[in-house]
Amino acid sequence: MNQANKAVTAFQVPIIDVASDEAIFEGEGWDAVVVVATSLAEIKQDEISLLAAHASQIDMRVGKSATLLFASGLAGGRLIISPVTDSVNEYSDVRIFAKAAREGIAIAKAAGAIKPLLVVPAVSDKRFVYAEQVAALACGQELWQPLEAREAKSLLPSLEAIGLLNTSAHSMLLNAAESGRVLARDLCGTEPERMSAIGFAQYCIDAFADSGLAVSVIDQVEQLKAQYPLLSAVGRSSFGVERHHPRVVKLEYVGEGTITKTLFFAGKGVIYDTGGADIKVAGSMAGMSRDKGGAAAVAGLMKALSILKPKGIKVVAELGLVRNSIGSDAFVTDEIITSHAGVRVRIGNTDAEGRLVLADLLSHLRIQAQTAVNPQLFSLATLTGHVVRAYGGYPALVENSAAKQQGVAALLADVGELWGEPFEVSRLRTEDFDKVADKNGVADVVSSNNGPSSITARGHQYPAAFLIKASGLMQTTLAFTHIDIAGSAVEGDPLYGKPTASPLVALLHLSKLW
Repeated sequence: MNQANKAVTAFQVPIIDVASDEAIFEGEGWDAVVVVATSLAEIKQDEISLLAAHASQIDMRVGKSATLLFASGLAGGRLIISPVTDSVNEYSDVRIFAKAAREGIAIAKAAGAIKPLLVVPAVSDKRFVYAEQVAALACGQELWQPLEAREAKSLLPSLEAIGLLNTSAHSMLLNAAESGRVLARDLCGTEPERMSAIGFAQYCIDAFADSGLAVSVIDQVEQLKAQYPLLSAVGRSSFGVERHHPRVVKLEYVGEGTITKTLFFAGKGVIYDTGGADIKVAGSMAGMSRDKGGAAAVAGLMKALSILKPKGIKVVAELGLVRNSIGSDAFVTDEIITSHAGVRVRIGNTDAEGRLVLADLLSHLRIQAQTAVNPQLFSLATLTGHVVRAYGGYPALVENSAAKQQGVAALLADVGELWGEPFEVSRLRTEDFDKVADKNGVADVVSSNNGPSSITARGHQYPAAFLIKASGLMQTTLAFTHIDIAGSAVEGDPLYGKPTASPLVALLHLSKLW
């Protein structure tokens, strides 16, 4: 196994299904019991419920906040009660289980446990049907450490494994999803020299070695300029620095059996976004190494698919990896550049670079989709500040009319709600297409206005209209859904918080079902 593949897989903490309640006891191989429950009354194991009830009489925090109890006879002598709060609130969703699980696993780790057993009593509320799975995945999010720290300090996972006391939790699905999420976090969260376009591409090649996926990389400058002209315009100032050269990574998964569905994903991988000639000022450039979250999430999705190997589905992805650099050769506002689809694009703002990258990717995918079985196209990107202003930490789904007729966004939203990755659904309107029209007719379309998206009306909706026109999708009946993850790609500190791999789990679940 090569070095990068080791980095991806070695840091994952495996999740193991545990069938018997006997596992809660000392000597069964686990060293802590972490209970994530809406109330002490929901706990089914008598030994745990009795200990918790007794402890609550002498410590009023038990059942109200995450608490570590000494529990002689239980695994490791450690019992952690991490309550799920606000479950009766009709506006709460399954993420309350994720929050409780993260608090509990953090205490277990701090207490010295290396093989905790997670216990999530089932509840009848349909909102929480996947509470156990969401709780288990939340532990992975809590335990991940940045790639730079792991490489610099030779860090190993803090836990050896997490047991999940439920036979229906489907650990194979969870481990595949977490493997993809580790890869996505590594790609998104790593600084722009270590994870340059070249480094990102190589990390993918290494991560997909022996995966069964078809992997190829376009790295020749002339080929990039000819086949991805908008992407190459974004990267034009980077061509003078060899280590900053762009890349396009192509990934393809083909399941066994008759193909009944084909999914196409375009991932924005802007390695670093200076804003280009429309330079980011007043400190707004910090954190722009995370502008590759869309490409990272798509790569993670493909990793998970390569492990699960669902039948009857084909998934094709293109990742556009480019640095939006400043320099004497940078592209500038007012230029007119012809896209891969032959659409003449007037540049409205060089800081609206992600949609240019996506347009060329989508054009290539469009050509393949026209002869594919039941095709649906998606773009995934940390695209606009407007989506953060509008929806906070929620990603937006913006679909064309064909996708709307097929119920793509509605289905994704339903899946995301159950798996702890909720979306907001936005509508495309005629005003969005009007906004990208070149009013003097010199070009076919304008990439953006010249102001920040966060203060632009319909600032996250109208870019989807641009993508549809610039990629050639306007002349087809293909279903297309744009996913803006600018608000959900990172949690905590907006600049240097932990990458989430959003919305990999929802997309994975959807990919398996369709």
